Amino acid sequence: INLFHCLNELNDHSLVEEIQRYLRSGSLSEEELSPAQWSALVFVLLTSEKELDVFDPNKYSRSEEGLLRLLPVVKASRAALLSGCGVTEKGCASLVSALKSNPSHLRELDLSNNDLKDSGVKLLSAGLGNPHCKLETLRLSGCLVTEEGCASLVSALKSNPSHLRELDLSYNHPGDSGVRLLSAGLEDPHCRLEKL
Repeated sequence: INLFHCLNELNDHSLVEEIQRYLRSGSLSEEELSPAQWSALVFVLLTSEKELDVFDPNKYSRSEEGLLRLLPVVKASRAALLSGCGVTEKGCASLVSALKSNPSHLRELDLSNNDLKDSGVKLLSAGLGNPHCKLETLRLSGCLVTEEGCASLVSALKSNPSHLRELDLSYNHPGDSGVRLLSAGLEDPHCRLEKL
């Protein structure tokens, strides 16, 4: 990003203009973008006049690698719609930094239909317990979450700073014990969940 500020000072807008052309044409293909162009895309998105209210990376990339390159944009957004983006445990580890960032702008995170499994949910749960995390809505529909992932989520919901109000765990496999854990977690005074 500093490179683009330097180029801006030198009145060299070629790389940014190239990315803006890609964005206007709607033909942005992640295979075509060089590392410098990815950086330019992040710069353009972060410095655009549009407020980063909802970030949907499907316009730019449907891969975990593309998402990781766009992580600074996720951190600056209020909502990140990452459903079906190929996010795995590796991507969850990076997303936790967005949850822990100070200040954290992220209030809504949709990770539905990704291969997170319990290991990814465990990482996310650690981020939910961070005092800087202000996430209010988390969608994990169809993410292969079992009892183990439910236990991690319940622990996060009981943490004092948890702001989570809505949690979607539909189309997962919590089993009877996972459902019992979640039900017991809802009784905790620190749990602010309103919709499960």
